[in-house]
Amino acid sequence: MNVHDSPKVLEFFRRVLQMRGRIVCLFVLLTLAGIYGATRIPNDPAIDRLVVAGDATAQATIEFDRLFPEGEQALIMLEGPDPLSPAALRTADQLEQRIAKINGVKTHTLLDFFRRTNPKDELSDAETLRLRSFATGTPLFKRAGLLGDSYIGIGLELRVNSPEERNAALAQIDALVLPQEKSNGPFTTVRRVGSPWLNAWLEKQTGVATKKFMPLFGIFLVALVFIVYRSFRALGAIILTLGSVVAIGVGIAAIFGWSNTVVSTLVPLTVMVTTTATLVYLHSRYMEPDDAPTLLEHHARALANKFLPSTASMFATAVGFAALAVSEIRPVREMGVWTACGLVISWVGCFTLFPALQSLFKAPRRTEGIRVGRRYARFVEALLPFTRRYSWALIIAAIALMAAGAAALFGIPGRLAPLALETDALTYVNPAERVAQDTRRFQEFNGLDVVDLWIKTPPGKALDPEFLRAIDRFTQQLQADPRITAVEGPTSVLRWARYVEAGNDQLPADAASWTPLAADLEQILLTVESAREYVDIANLASVRLTVRGRAELFGRTGAMKKFVQQTWNETKTLNPALRDANGMLVGKSVLATAITERLLPTLTESFALTASIIFCAFLFVFRSPSARVMTMIPSLFAILSVFLVMRLTGIPLNIATILIGSTVLGATENDQVHFFYHFQEGRNAGLQTAGALQHAMLIAGRPIVFATLINASGFLALSFSDLPPMRQFGIVTSTAFVLALLADFTALPGALWILSRRERPRQ
Repeated sequence: MNVHDSPKVLEFFRRVLQMRGRIVCLFVLLTLAGIYGATRIPNDPAIDRLVVAGDATAQATIEFDRLFPEGEQALIMLEGPDPLSPAALRTADQLEQRIAKINGVKTHTLLDFFRRTNPKDELSDAETLRLRSFATGTPLFKRAGLLGDSYIGIGLELRVNSPEERNAALAQIDALVLPQEKSNGPFTTVRRVGSPWLNAWLEKQTGVATKKFMPLFGIFLVALVFIVYRSFRALGAIILTLGSVVAIGVGIAAIFGWSNTVVSTLVPLTVMVTTTATLVYLHSRYMEPDDAPTLLEHHARALANKFLPSTASMFATAVGFAALAVSEIRPVREMGVWTACGLVISWVGCFTLFPALQSLFKAPRRTEGIRVGRRYARFVEALLPFTRRYSWALIIAAIALMAAGAAALFGIPGRLAPLALETDALTYVNPAERVAQDTRRFQEFNGLDVVDLWIKTPPGKALDPEFLRAIDRFTQQLQADPRITAVEGPTSVLRWARYVEAGNDQLPADAASWTPLAADLEQILLTVESAREYVDIANLASVRLTVRGRAELFGRTGAMKKFVQQTWNETKTLNPALRDANGMLVGKSVLATAITERLLPTLTESFALTASIIFCAFLFVFRSPSARVMTMIPSLFAILSVFLVMRLTGIPLNIATILIGSTVLGATENDQVHFFYHFQEGRNAGLQTAGALQHAMLIAGRPIVFATLINASGFLALSFSDLPPMRQFGIVTSTAFVLALLADFTALPGALWILSRRERPRQ
């Protein structure tokens, strides 16, 4: 073992080994604290809370929600051959009345509007006939989603104070409506649509994700470590170290107030995978024989020899995740900082707890003089001439694939669109889940995408007749577009009232008629609570328009939002009654669009920051700019090539897959750091390129293979996830690790051959 380390570093590790008992006791206490903290972490996977709190759109939405508060909206679709038959109407009426008794739940159906003119408890056959005519005499009910060709709907509004209250209400609703499918009644299918069920499913899956995947990774880890080292004592030291640092790394979230989100599963997994790879490097070096007079001295030398490359590599990974702090997507930012903190903790554990456990357990080491297996040595002997002969071909092929990956990600203007972006809530739910299938079924009848237009007026102008008339014309203009399914606002309240009273949902166009209509609306606002959802009755200075449509028909992400905003701007310019009004798009859908639009900037900004910091740090450590660029080739190759894989397999960019750049760059740099460290070690010992490469391959090559298997298998465990983004992330990340391994044994030595092309070959 060639060691060129500071005497102070050696002395530090001698002291660590001498204080092994105290170190273990300290980590036992910290582990217990970490476990306690991990149990205190709340779940917060809701899609509408993805943007950081300081975001301007998020702030506007919060203010808007305070002015126009509403609960979580949902819908029960009761499907049957004839949803307006007497039996169907009576059953729907009974269900609504029973659901309305659940705490925190408000209901509304077309029967509520009918009873405003026919206030009877029971529906006679004659009344059901009139109700059929009432329901089909206007498009209002279909636009509101309360009626379809094959279903009648029960609208729900959940006003609950916690996920537990919501889940209790949903359970009671399910108990009432789901049995209808097997009752041989008028309804053959019951569908549940809306964010309450989607969020409940996400919270459940987020809570069980770590419990589900960690055992899978643990089984593989135990098997791999035992096969490689064939020692229960080495296995015990690795497993106990992993358990401790992961528990502490996860538990610190309780201190900083972080939450479990749709991507927080990556925190313990990344800490475990990265720590395991580092432990493999440390233990592999510990097993190598040397001329140390005592086992303690040998152990300290092994740790000192791996201190610089392991520290640099773990620093690279931590920086890669810390760079995600630039993201404006809250779970991504939290996950990045959380993982970086966990990696710092794991670094401490790797160089204190792990050697202490190795020493206490008396982990065995190789005593024979053979450093590596004969087969691997023969493989290295054959590989080096190949990489030297085809160095330029290997580099050109790698660059070509990287260029193709960049084109797959960013697109080619006029020829290829950028990689697809999505944050639709349904993409986070397993398509096989019934709540997802029910929601997509509703999409066939009605739009699910909602944009709220918050129109601010001078105080007292919200009920001005000319203003209301202009708002109605704007509403009709939006609804004239077939991609818009409904627009609800103050004038739609007038249409509902007019239809209930007179059977006609049309409003007059002449200006004179709007003075009494404005007065009617004022009376409605005073008496009907639901009408106040569209007008700020306190100051009469704000109006709300809720626009619902099918965003996919508008084209790329944000196109529907832009259409509504552009239509408003044009209408305001042409109509003097709107001159003093200002419209702003707010709401959960607008936030989701903002998140989608920020996915690619998050990816590029965090990746560029990570790459820059890693380059500067390694330049400081290794003092070779050209070599540093060369050794980053495997990471860049893996990251860009995997975007090509994503394009070919149809995997989009989402809240999880945008993490691919920082994750892969930080993790795969471990391999290149260890490889280049031992390459320089060989050069410092007087070896030329061939000898230094052989030295690096023999010392670092097998640990690189083991570490890659650990990384790839750890993230591949996510492919069993019920969360589609996490499943996709696991697949593309494990693919990237394999690609990086391929480049480590081809493009990296090829680059180093080119770098030293002026060196005279050894005789």
